[in-house]
Amino acid sequence: MRKNHIVLAVAVIISAMLACNLPSNTSNQPNPDAVLTAAALTVQAQLTTSAPTTSPANTASTPSAGTPTFTPVPLSTSTAIPAVTATTSCDKALFVTDVSYPDNTPVPAGTNFTKTWRLQNIGSCSWTPSYAVVFVSDNIMNGPTVQALSGNVNPGQTVDVSVNLQAPSSNGTYTSSWGLRNPSGVIFTHFYVQIKVTGGGGGGSGPFAVTSVSFTTSGGCGSFSATANITVNNAGTVTGYWQRNDASLPYNFSSLVYPSAGTQSTNITWATTALGTHSIYIYINNPNHQQFGSVSFSCP
Repeated sequence: MRKNHIVLAVAVIISAMLACNLPSNTSNQPNPDAVLTAAALTVQAQLTTSAPTTSPANTASTPSAGTPTFTPVPLSTSTAIPAVTATTSCDKALFVTDVSYPDNTPVPAGTNFTKTWRLQNIGSCSWTPSYAVVFVSDNIMNGPTVQALSGNVNPGQTVDVSVNLQAPSSNGTYTSSWGLRNPSGVIFTHFYVQIKVTGGGGGGSGPFAVTSVSFTTSGGCGSFSATANITVNNAGTVTGYWQRNDASLPYNFSSLVYPSAGTQSTNITWATTALGTHSIYIYINNPNHQQFGSVSFSCP
């Protein structure tokens, strides 16, 4: 409505001006088109001046069809996730090897012997003197029912655990089972000894067998020598071979003839400069059919 009033007022003013200034001489009469054009421009100027001003703060643009709109999403408040608690096994052991008297070693009846096992602590708790080696089952072989550890064994460390035993008086195969017990009275690992008892009650009697093998070495990369010291319990002949870790054929050693219980030796030399760690083990074919330890050396 306001715009219509302004247009009407402008039109009236223009008409009055034309009427008042109308000359008598028609030759000096203004061009009607020019008058109309001036009037139109005046109206347009008035409309522009009178148009309401829109504040930018109140201006909202309307997206055209097909134009994606983006609505801000407030950030959510994150909830702290509880830390995961690692679960570990406190008391856990790994059997490494029989240090003495491997399975089925012949032992004369009534003979005292010391059995030793090598164990590794693979748990998260240290073994202290509050831990003990305990008899579990089978034949106790006159050993202790409970024997405390002599010191601490921390996680990752190995320990040689020994018990003093006595072979039964009758011939046969005997087993004695043992375990480690923690301060709470829980037995968390088991190991055993198995021997073949022979008659006679003294050394040098019973079936012929290799009872132990020890090694001495010399040299290294380029010229490595190893000597195996083989101990038997009676008269007999020992045969066997050396085996290298480079997948070569076995190296048979000369037969060792024992007139009685005792120790004899055999040796091997390996000349190599190949990079890495190299190992050699010895296997007794007769009478044990058993591998006895290994030795190694490295080339940088």
